[in-house]
Amino acid sequence: MQLRHSTHPSQIRSFDTAALRENYLVDDLFADDEFRATYTHEDRIVLGGARPVAGPIALGSFDLLRTDTFFENREAGIINVGGAGTITVDGTGYDLEPGACLYIGRGVSDVVFASADGAAPAAFYLFSATAHTAYPTTLVGRGQGTVRELGDASTSNERTINQYIHANGVQSCQVVMGVTVLSTGSMWNTMPAHTHDRRTECYLYFDLAPEHRVIHLMGEPTESRHLVVANNEAVISPSWSLHSGFATGSYSFVWAMAGENKAFDDMDHVQPAELR
Repeated sequence: MQLRHSTHPSQIRSFDTAALRENYLVDDLFADDEFRATYTHEDRIVLGGARPVAGPIALGSFDLLRTDTFFENREAGIINVGGAGTITVDGTGYDLEPGACLYIGRGVSDVVFASADGAAPAAFYLFSATAHTAYPTTLVGRGQGTVRELGDASTSNERTINQYIHANGVQSCQVVMGVTVLSTGSMWNTMPAHTHDRRTECYLYFDLAPEHRVIHLMGEPTESRHLVVANNEAVISPSWSLHSGFATGSYSFVWAMAGENKAFDDMDHVQPAELR
């Protein structure tokens, strides 16, 4: 498990490309037959990835957590961004097709990840936050959450948002999570950009061809910076940072948040003319 410390808005003004990537980009989440994780002090979020190829992967705890099991004090949303697979939670198996989401609540003991076919392995992306109450493990199939159509082709941000874990969907303590799919010809994942000083948000970009990249905007609105992001890489966006991006080819992304509230629309928009 990697460790990332929190950063202050004033720090980013002096960061070069290497420092930006070191603090905010998670570029090694998925490796064959192991569970990889990054712990950030931004709202104590854990990002994890599991790609079972030769056999199942069991999720244990980590020394940084100081707990006997991973879910002793935590909850998580998990979305499959690879081939078909199964997550077994305390002996109960849940089949996840590509794009499906599984919520796991506090208090679960044993979690095992497996692929239906090692030649086309699943890739399970985990977003975890601390939890004070146990909610039931719940599976949501691809596209079965609350669906919202946003944006417009004229501004290149026409997109379908699938809300899986949220105030009016699968219940959780803190985690809010879903998948956004861009329409053909649209490249902006959200514009106008926005911040929400009450929650940290993380993006995982997927379904992006190897030769393409996402340009992810972050930083303060008047001190913007950017990251160049490849397929299956994640960005940690602190609560004070704007987040918006566009790509050189078609893509989808998992968005996930944790913090003060679970209100999806609680955001402070930044108009394009205000950006610097």
